[in-house]
Amino acid sequence: MHDTPPTHSPVPSEPLAHGLKQRHLTMLGLGGVIGAGLFVGSGAGIAVAGPAVVVSYLIAGALATLVMRMLGEMSAAMPASGSFSVHAERALGRWAGFSVGWLYWFMLVVVLAVEATAAAQIAHGWVPAMDPWLWVLVFMVVFTVANLTAVKNFGEFEFWFATLKVAAIVAFLVLGLLAVLGVLPDTDPVGLTNLTGRGGFLPNGWDGVVAGVLSVVFAFGGLEVVTIAAAETDDPARAVGRAVRSAVVRVLFFYVGSMLVIVTVLPWTAQRAGLSPYVKVLDSVGVPSAGQLMNIVVFVALLSALNANLYGSSRIIFSLAERGEAPRGLLKVSGRGGGGVPRRAVLASVAFGFVSVLLNLLWPETVFLYMLNSVGAVLLFVWGLIAASQLRLRRRLEREAPGALALPMWCFPYLTWVTLAGLLAVLLLMLTDDSARPQVLWSAGATALVLLVAAGRELRAKP
Repeated sequence: MHDTPPTHSPVPSEPLAHGLKQRHLTMLGLGGVIGAGLFVGSGAGIAVAGPAVVVSYLIAGALATLVMRMLGEMSAAMPASGSFSVHAERALGRWAGFSVGWLYWFMLVVVLAVEATAAAQIAHGWVPAMDPWLWVLVFMVVFTVANLTAVKNFGEFEFWFATLKVAAIVAFLVLGLLAVLGVLPDTDPVGLTNLTGRGGFLPNGWDGVVAGVLSVVFAFGGLEVVTIAAAETDDPARAVGRAVRSAVVRVLFFYVGSMLVIVTVLPWTAQRAGLSPYVKVLDSVGVPSAGQLMNIVVFVALLSALNANLYGSSRIIFSLAERGEAPRGLLKVSGRGGGGVPRRAVLASVAFGFVSVLLNLLWPETVFLYMLNSVGAVLLFVWGLIAASQLRLRRRLEREAPGALALPMWCFPYLTWVTLAGLLAVLLLMLTDDSARPQVLWSAGATALVLLVAAGRELRAKP
């Protein structure tokens, strides 16, 4: 099955380098999803769900874990730089690979602008003499250069970024536990008062839990890059299996564990959307300069996401070019001395990233807002196609190459159908939410446009 040909003739390409090591991939899976959405965005989930935000994270995390397990199954059996785009093509047809590949690429290069701009605002606060747009330029140039050189440089950047983020969360969990137990100086045991008081564990009922899921589910986006990067390791099948197994368990531990500490140490009513609950907790336990410390962590998280998104977008568009779904000129790979990097694919991705940044700086409330809304729900569409692809490919693998199922999906096909139902439920709930509805509608419009282009290509390809 690994050698099953695509539905059309691929465009010959030069091989990518195998410069990533297992430690790079493991930390990418572990740290790649730990971003500003957790450190800052989690405040919005707490504000609507109260202590039950822990349940919201468990539900959203379970959904992301199931998607990652499915993606891990396919990537271990059929590793490819295009990951789920290649899987969708093999399972559902050329239109599916084209659509999910371009939608994911568009999402990454748009979100890249948000990350670069947010990081620039933090840096501007530290060095006011340097305008934010100059910081954006510096970040974009630095990470473009890093991604144009050998892939191991990308891996090293992400390894140390992820290490710092993981270390910060571990330290936070330890301090939080000590605060709960009253071990820290000048603190009394907190107990379960903040979990049961002020309206109880479910102050806003199950409606609050559902609203919390809508607030936090997108924070799990980013895990997919692990399976894209696996293709550039010496043993892709083994590497992706180990990375997926370790990532989903530890990420759930960090996310759910962090939320449990936050709502136990402080009353949920103390949190506000847009403000980091981590800073409030650290302030409450007497950590000096907690705000600045967390600013450093968020800054690193943003740069890490920027780096990973630039990498992921370049590999996705390279894979599209391999299959004739993007310009052939993007297939050029640097020679042995250049590290086997798809430089034109990197430059194409960063070029659109620069355009996105410019739009974000000039028209943040109009043009760029429409672009951001148009990718707001794309992650759910991508996850849905991953699940649909796994449904088809699993049956084929069982018939043709059962030995390739090194990382089988649990309780197949039942949990796959549960995942699809969960993703549909989230989309329907977003339609009922005034703030989330524009994202679904604009994203649906962007998806429909890509599907129309895919259908047109299919018609032209017919003899």
